[in-house]
Amino acid sequence: MPPLLALPFPAIDPVAVAIGPLQIKWYALAYIVGLVGGWFYAKRLVSAPSLWGAVRRPTPLDIDDLIVWVALGVVLGGRIGYVLFYNLAAYLSHPAEILAIWRGGMSFHGGFLGAVLALVLFSRRRGLNTYAMLDLASVVVPIGLFFGRIANFVNGELWGRPAPDFPYAIVFPNGGPLPRHPSQLYEAVAEGLVLFVLMAIAVRRVGFRRPGLLGGLFVAGYAIARTTCEFFREPDPQLGFLFGTHVEAFGGGITMGMLLCVPMLIVGAIFIVRALRGDTRPRARLAPDAAEPGSSEATSA
Repeated sequence: MPPLLALPFPAIDPVAVAIGPLQIKWYALAYIVGLVGGWFYAKRLVSAPSLWGAVRRPTPLDIDDLIVWVALGVVLGGRIGYVLFYNLAAYLSHPAEILAIWRGGMSFHGGFLGAVLALVLFSRRRGLNTYAMLDLASVVVPIGLFFGRIANFVNGELWGRPAPDFPYAIVFPNGGPLPRHPSQLYEAVAEGLVLFVLMAIAVRRVGFRRPGLLGGLFVAGYAIARTTCEFFREPDPQLGFLFGTHVEAFGGGITMGMLLCVPMLIVGAIFIVRALRGDTRPRARLAPDAAEPGSSEATSA
């Protein structure tokens, strides 16, 4: 019998749509909605010239092609990241399981790195500003984060830490008898909804005219939001707490999620500083007749 203060876990079928043998689960649907929603929003942003200034805008066709690159980067990076960061020993013992994506096991940090690599390669192939393309992705990514965390809650996975005195704690089906924080919903709000609103405000104020600024804001903002939510989320069972057994400032209780957010925060801060200094802005090329006197371009033959 659940504790008095615990809320019952909503019995939601993890399969969203079933047509004969074909099943589409909520988690897969979250990826689809996130990618399609991000694609639609990105196409609206590239259709606004005022947001880009002197920075070359991608075309709507570029966005259509980019979504395929990013989807592959997210899936491959997310799976490889989970294998490397969270369960390497187990997968080395059973390497065939690495390909069993349908059984779960994706890492946001790995998916993030995979998406970044896809964006960099795509930008160079199309001659687009890499920083600006990372900015564009940063504005739309919170859509996928929101629906992904909601899917985690529906699946009853990645639950929070025990919270017997919290009035809105939930007893998860596979989380034992103790009521726990619904940390998936905390992450949906912090990493998805809040970041989406902040990035929407930022893009309306500064646009993509300072390449790297929006990307830096997102990366740093995600690191802060994820680290905060990690204090309510149960660590992965195969890893537990790092450097300690409980939460205590500078004395232990660090999780892998927190650790992976440290370089994100540093990189985000560097991007913000470089963008504000103008280091990432496209450099205008001097015309031959505008070359400085005495330069090789201005010297007569």
